[in-house]
Amino acid sequence: MTKPKIGILALTLELYESIAPSIRPGREAWVRRAVIPALEPLADVCFDRAVYRAEDIQAVVRGYENDGCDALLVLFLSYSPSLVCLPALQQTSLPILVWNTQELSSVDESFGSRAMLDNHGLHGTQDLCNVLLRNDVPFEYVTSHLSDGNALETLKDFCMAAATRSAVRNATVGLIGYPFPGMGDILHEKNELASALGTKTLEIPITEYNQYVEAADPKRTAELVRTYRDSYEIDAGVTEAELRATARSELAVRRIVVSHKLAGLSYQFLAFDEKDRAETLPFVAVSRLMAEGVGFAGEGDVAGAAGTFLLHCLRPPASFVEMFTVDFEHNGVFLSHMGEINVAMARKDRRPRLVAKNGKLAETKRRHVTFSVSLEPGPATFTALCRAENGAWRIVSSPVRIDDFGPLPSLEVPHARLLPARGDVRDFLTAYAKAGGPHHAALCFGDARQRLGYLAGMMHIDYVEV
Repeated sequence: MTKPKIGILALTLELYESIAPSIRPGREAWVRRAVIPALEPLADVCFDRAVYRAEDIQAVVRGYENDGCDALLVLFLSYSPSLVCLPALQQTSLPILVWNTQELSSVDESFGSRAMLDNHGLHGTQDLCNVLLRNDVPFEYVTSHLSDGNALETLKDFCMAAATRSAVRNATVGLIGYPFPGMGDILHEKNELASALGTKTLEIPITEYNQYVEAADPKRTAELVRTYRDSYEIDAGVTEAELRATARSELAVRRIVVSHKLAGLSYQFLAFDEKDRAETLPFVAVSRLMAEGVGFAGEGDVAGAAGTFLLHCLRPPASFVEMFTVDFEHNGVFLSHMGEINVAMARKDRRPRLVAKNGKLAETKRRHVTFSVSLEPGPATFTALCRAENGAWRIVSSPVRIDDFGPLPSLEVPHARLLPARGDVRDFLTAYAKAGGPHHAALCFGDARQRLGYLAGMMHIDYVEV
């Protein structure tokens, strides 16, 4: 993810060029003096001048599109009639946020005609939004003053959503193997993800992974094993040969990600024991790659990997997760999977522990090394990208809390306990199922719901909060 890039479409009234020519230069100076510096921590800001003619508005918007802007921020520096800018806003593919703001924070006894002229964009925003609504042009609307304590928080959420939309539209998810047989909630027609969201799928044969494992450089393998020893607690049962196999597996996966420019990855573990048997499964590799922003989901779930990627873009870090067991007594859900977790989200009060799994998932040549960790406690957002009724794409989201729980010494897999932020776990699980929530999901720290809602609107997909 790069920093969001937004273009300011600043509007004024052509009539003022003749009857009050000082308005536009004065308002442009305010944008440069106060507005842009306030926005720069959130995004790279593009702005040249205010415009008031339809042809100039169209030229500015086209310029922002050509410059790779993620979104359009519409500012009314004075009143401006809606139909002047409607054609440009109908034609653009950029997400639109109308920001109802002004320089003045108070109307008191000192208020005069000049102050009114310099601070009267409000009714222009109302004119425009009515017309956008009537013409089915999607937009968001925010009212805030720069002096407000949280003036820019909503704008930040919008900018992050817009940048994520760009990232998702340009993303490629790699699929090693094939989707898990009979697992219906992850199955989609080929190219469905690309046609709906822009995310492409690249099929990668197991043989490519095996070739890269065999070609792993011994020096880099040894360096990575040292990194494991320096960064993690290595269980006494893990052998040096297993650590080297794990390192070669990570180097192979990293080579696949880099060579194919992947934003996300999924694999089917059963495919690793077909044809030429793999040395081991890449649990540690994907756990560490998620910490660097690569999306992941298990069992060949390409949409799930895209969902983890988009959540990481919105509010990093994010991890692939799966619900396993209801904990009725603690009003929660036990999360786990075969061996994949974003290790950057492991609890901070102890070193992540590497263990070797004794049970066989696939007929590989060596045992699989995994992280036996639990997650840092605190507020979080549980999210899933899925298909719903009538083939619609949907983001299902819920505020949750990661409990102060684990890691359990008896488990050789990552795990955590999730608590609904509100209400009973029974109601949470029922609402999630009725919303079409799949069994693969993603989790991030903090509250990402507003960003997810913005993103869903920008991508023209459903958003359901449970």
